[in-house]
Amino acid sequence: MILTAKDLPTQITTPEEVRMALGTIRTSFVRMRQQISEVIVGQQRVIDLVLVAILADGHVLLEGPPGLGKTLLVRTLGDVLALSNSRIQCTADLMPADIVGTTIVDEELGSAKRRFRFREGPVFHQLLLVDEINRATPKTQSAMLEAMQERSVSVDGKTHLLPDPFFVLATQNPIEQEGTYPLPEAQLDRFVFKIDVQLSNRKEMNEILERTTATLETDTSTTTDASFLLAAQHVLKQVVIAPHIQDFVTRLILATHPDSEHAPSWIARDVIVGASPRGAQAIIRAAKVAAVIDRRFAVSLRDVKAVAVPALQHRIVRSFEAQTANRHSMNVIEELVGEVPVLDEGVFHG
Repeated sequence: MILTAKDLPTQITTPEEVRMALGTIRTSFVRMRQQISEVIVGQQRVIDLVLVAILADGHVLLEGPPGLGKTLLVRTLGDVLALSNSRIQCTADLMPADIVGTTIVDEELGSAKRRFRFREGPVFHQLLLVDEINRATPKTQSAMLEAMQERSVSVDGKTHLLPDPFFVLATQNPIEQEGTYPLPEAQLDRFVFKIDVQLSNRKEMNEILERTTATLETDTSTTTDASFLLAAQHVLKQVVIAPHIQDFVTRLILATHPDSEHAPSWIARDVIVGASPRGAQAIIRAAKVAAVIDRRFAVSLRDVKAVAVPALQHRIVRSFEAQTANRHSMNVIEELVGEVPVLDEGVFHG
């Protein structure tokens, strides 16, 4: 059965409607995860975080060496979610028009009349895979900024709206590899999560080989459609977050800035630029999804801590000292989450 918007209540006013909506969204999450796991071996954390980001209406950046299944994961998502999808393979000669589209001249048959027509690029799909995004030049990378933030593109003075929902799942290779261009901070800030894809373990590697080098076939079925995702996103926005939990997120963001009174002393040594308010928005949106998956309609501190690293690790700029000491952004955020104090309910500082 494919879940649609009809499976969620339009108005949530009673406890019974709350339970119904929570149960339906959690059921959809479990079914999506099961179907994706039929194709993707292991990488359960990566799958869960990608699904959380989609329910939180956010874009995802997957980083890891080639061959770890990043592209396969995105293709499988398109099948499971019944979203129109497209793929852009980024190379050094890719141009912005190859992504957003361009204006062409059409000549009418049987007459000399000509007219301008906008030909849509691959960005006009609900699920867009941008493969190896950091192999494109900065000029081409910037073509995605408006699409990711405003959900529209502007060409020749005209604004064209993108489909709804619209998700960008980009993959990038480690910057140490040849032919890569680091993504600018403004573009990194558009991704709700940056997820590191790790190498599979021995057991998972053997299962991958059995699936890909033998006659074993795997298949997926569609579990939800676009209307359900939009309805679920609307419901998830109504999840409650207590003032002291929201204040913890605020102080966590401020603590990433070396000149903030909330920052521990070592931040000035490891961080040059801290996270933006988009980081706080990403944490809260994702934490609301995590709460619902855990059968709750209120965000807890545990939910915030569960999503803080993927939501913030790409939003800080490490100092030269931190980079030379091989101190990863993930380690900085993990340590910071443990040091920011949890204040009593109703207590605010600055």
